[in-house]
Amino acid sequence: MTAVLVAALIGQGQWKPIFNGKNLDGWTPKIKGYDLGVNFADTFRVEGGVLRVSYDGYVGKFDGRFGHLFYDRPVQDFRLRLEYRFVGEQLPDGPSWAWRNSGVMIFGQDPKTMAKDQDFPVSCEVQLLGGAAEGDRSTANVCTPGTHVVIDSKLVTQHCNNSSSPTFRGDQWVKLEVEAIGGKITHRVNGQVVFRYEGIQYDENDSLAQKLMKGDKAISKGTISLQSESHPVEFRRVELMAL
Repeated sequence: MTAVLVAALIGQGQWKPIFNGKNLDGWTPKIKGYDLGVNFADTFRVEGGVLRVSYDGYVGKFDGRFGHLFYDRPVQDFRLRLEYRFVGEQLPDGPSWAWRNSGVMIFGQDPKTMAKDQDFPVSCEVQLLGGAAEGDRSTANVCTPGTHVVIDSKLVTQHCNNSSSPTFRGDQWVKLEVEAIGGKITHRVNGQVVFRYEGIQYDENDSLAQKLMKGDKAISKGTISLQSESHPVEFRRVELMAL
């Protein structure tokens, strides 16, 4: 679907809800080890107007089943905003780094091209983190599965880079906004700019990225998806503006 058509469907320059608060219409799950569209154990569900990432059907074992819920339309220049919060307890066998950890994947690959046992889509991740009782832990960071970005005019190959956001502890709702215009990306948390970068591109040394490259390393459009990484998380008020 072209960027022009997506803009027309969403409403160019206007905020439009892309999560209806009732069901997962317009979204498709892809969970590691399962075919596209299989929502194993009802991982992604809607309850009380909230999109919940839950693991009560996993019988206490995450078993590396990383998941992503894909918005059905690819986008190019856009603004995305939503609210999220971490709740409950992480599954005991979830990786330590995934404690109060989720993300919004932007400029991602088409889920139809993902392997059945693929952990993460080739994409750029707006990493969402919650804080412990003590210590600093920023949110709206950037991580790069199969990609690289440019920060302060320098190509950055480090997988994750921290934003300047404060730490958010407990189960409080946090407002996230991501703006992508002409290849320049801005992250805002509760209305404050916390990160800027540009030049999202394929990592030429990544085997998954190599399959997607078609001569040009630059990534100018792609999918949006919400993560499941072993800690329960909730999303609400998910809105998109096509630019």
